[in-house]
Amino acid sequence: MKLSYIYIMTNRYRTTFYIGVTSDLNKRVVEHQNGIGSEFTKKYNLKDLIYFEEFSDINQAIAREKLIKNWKKDWKLNLIRDKNSNLETLIL
Repeated sequence: MKLSYIYIMTNRYRTTFYIGVTSDLNKRVVEHQNGIGSEFTKKYNLKDLIYFEEFSDINQAIAREKLIKNWKKDWKLNLIRDKNSNLETLIL
């Protein structure tokens, strides 16, 4: 079974967020950290993984990504803080 993930990247000041979907979280985070694959994360220097969720169905992951992308910033911060109260960079 291939897992899928939604994830949130941010900058060192935790002011800008990027929400994405991937089937290889480790590889995708490294790509963001090296400025590959997303002009948005490259432009805003979003290199820190601070949140992710795991899904067994890619369609569920995509639906969740779309939902969270439409949330207000405060809602996103509350979601992140539920699992990562200090908004620390996660190590995979």
